[in-house]
Amino acid sequence: MKHKDQWRRTLTAACMIIASASGFLDVHADDVKIGVVDTERILAESAPAVRALKKIEKEFLPRDQEIKKMASQAKVLQELLEKEGKTLPEADRRNKERDLATLNREYQRAQRQMREDLSLRQNDEVATLQLSATKAIQIIAESEKYDLILPLRDLVYRSQRMDITEKVIKALADK
Repeated sequence: MKHKDQWRRTLTAACMIIASASGFLDVHADDVKIGVVDTERILAESAPAVRALKKIEKEFLPRDQEIKKMASQAKVLQELLEKEGKTLPEADRRNKERDLATLNREYQRAQRQMREDLSLRQNDEVATLQLSATKAIQIIAESEKYDLILPLRDLVYRSQRMDITEKVIKALADK
């Protein structure tokens, strides 16, 4: 659905460009200044994106280490059961199997919870970065008198001189 909306906006913008170039909107093609921006690159390479990634990694490192510790404990218990399971008394073996099952459930729950929390956290950071990028794009568009800025993702072709991605990345680095 999001892709269709993006495509529809791009198509609408293209129609406006064609209409303006043909004189339909009484605007001359020489008067129209169009730019494109690679938002995915901004979300990956800009200074705020790199800072956000490092911040999230630092934030989730203790949980990741705890999950790795649980996995290691489960592995040790599994190996113990495989080696000594037949020689252990029945009650001890059942207790260790129960401990292993409990540890595996806790491990899977912790992994699932961390993935969900990480996803939410990443979405928050992306939303913040998108807002900053949008403001930077608007400032560049206004200061350099662009009439239209399009996302690069849906374009079939564009001239490199229309790409303002580097300007946006630099503007974000200055913040």
